[in-house]
Amino acid sequence: MDWFEQIPTEKIVEWRRHLHRNPELSFKEFETSQYIYDTLLTFPNLELARPTATSVVATLVGGAGEGKTIALRADMDALPIQEESDVEFKSTKDNVMHACGHDTHVAMLLGAAKVLSEMKDKLAGTVKFIFQHAEEQVPGGAQELVDAGVLKDVDQIYGIHILPKLVAGSLGVVTTGYATTAADGFFLKIQGKGSHASTPELSIDPIVVGSQMVMALQTIVSRNVKPSEMAALSIGEFHSGQAANIIADTASLSCSIRTTSEEVRDLMEERVKKIIDQVASTYGATYELDYIRGYSALYNTPELAQLAKASAIKALGEELVYDSPMLMASEDFSAYTKVIPGCYMFLGGGLDEEGCGFMNHHPKFKILEESMVNGTKVEVQLILDLLGKQ
Repeated sequence: MDWFEQIPTEKIVEWRRHLHRNPELSFKEFETSQYIYDTLLTFPNLELARPTATSVVATLVGGAGEGKTIALRADMDALPIQEESDVEFKSTKDNVMHACGHDTHVAMLLGAAKVLSEMKDKLAGTVKFIFQHAEEQVPGGAQELVDAGVLKDVDQIYGIHILPKLVAGSLGVVTTGYATTAADGFFLKIQGKGSHASTPELSIDPIVVGSQMVMALQTIVSRNVKPSEMAALSIGEFHSGQAANIIADTASLSCSIRTTSEEVRDLMEERVKKIIDQVASTYGATYELDYIRGYSALYNTPELAQLAKASAIKALGEELVYDSPMLMASEDFSAYTKVIPGCYMFLGGGLDEEGCGFMNHHPKFKILEESMVNGTKVEVQLILDLLGKQ
């Protein structure tokens, strides 16, 4: 395809490396968003806006007539992680790293914006390039952009996330519905009454109370959720005690909960709270519960997922495109798909034997940079298929 030659491959790598060296945390992406804004200023035919303090939206109005408005989104924030990868362009900031690949997402979308901005007359409709802040921190930047009205005129939205341990440049699409799960959980402090271990009758043992809670909580999924539904509850932390001959005063637990449907999500919260309350009451303990609802499950509209898959095959070839299973991760892209139809895709960043064996959020996270051009190809091809003048 002729436009393949217009992809600024070297610039995509340059943009990515600049961002990787200069990461910023959620809601603090001031230099990152300014860099994106200044880069977009060098492209033709774009209208730029700053809907929030650290986000950027570029709008391209096609010159071939009216049509749909399609949004492409990239997130830009980094994580509070000390980088341990062996790349030559490591983070210059202590305990801040692009360990989830958002730097690559921005670079790929800048590449797509560069190509499409020079194809204005071939497009019938409008493209919105959304460079979103704060994906990593609840309540997330996506919801802020929804609240700011960024999607009010958008018909469909698409996004891509890079993942290591997958063939570089491959593209996975969940075509059957939910692409990720909702991510909820809780932090619990149990207040008991300590004593010497030789006088247990004087205590309210928080270890016993917490243990009973853990066992009861494990029954929620097996006894309340239909096999056809999806839910997982995992206690990840249980701390208490100080010595073998002392019964402690307190215990603390934390838990991760994953669901897809909102009905099951609500059910899990209701059952968790009831079990904790009833067990504590039975033993005479008190507690402090911080139940946190994170991002909702991300739903891929099946029709749009099939369109995206077809565009990906056209751009990359059938051998690199596959039907992806749902990931047990969470993404604030779900805030967009609760408002308008959308599709979220997964780009392979390289295999274990290629040095890409550490998953997102790991301090040694790394991807092969040559995979990024395929993300740009899919984004451009998708817009041409949806808005291209026939």
